Amino acid sequence: MFKVNGTEHSLDGIDPATPLLWVLRDTLGLVGAKYGCGIAQCGACTVQLNGVPIRACSTPISAIDGQSITTIEGLAAPDGKLHALQQAWIDYDVAQCGYCQAGQLMSAAALLKDKPAPTDADIDQAMAGHICRCGTYTRIRQAIYAAAKGGVA
Repeated sequence: MFKVNGTEHSLDGIDPATPLLWVLRDTLGLVGAKYGCGIAQCGACTVQLNGVPIRACSTPISAIDGQSITTIEGLAAPDGKLHALQQAWIDYDVAQCGYCQAGQLMSAAALLKDKPAPTDADIDQAMAGHICRCGTYTRIRQAIYAAAKGGVA
């Protein structure tokens, strides 16, 4: 058993070596986390395991037994109200192609949970290893600061 966005799921019938990413996408239909590189280097597949960002492409489903996963689909409040970062992403027009953004958001959300007033160094460390081919790094940083300061519309 494991939880995804608060809902319990069974591991029955799933090969324990199956990457979490494929269980999320193919079994549960949660397609927000993306397949990018397949070797945990780009960050497109980032989800949170008990609030800590992990790369779902390289995490076997056996490693999450009894754990809690949060995906981009679970970042907003149950009533549909966007997370402050999601709103900041919109307000600061962060996404271009958008492919990497779910992973970026999941790492940024973990950062703000741990450090509500992050420094440039905190952001650099938390977002290290996320690759945005569109180069929206400046807007990502602006959106993180805006969400941290409550400066979102």
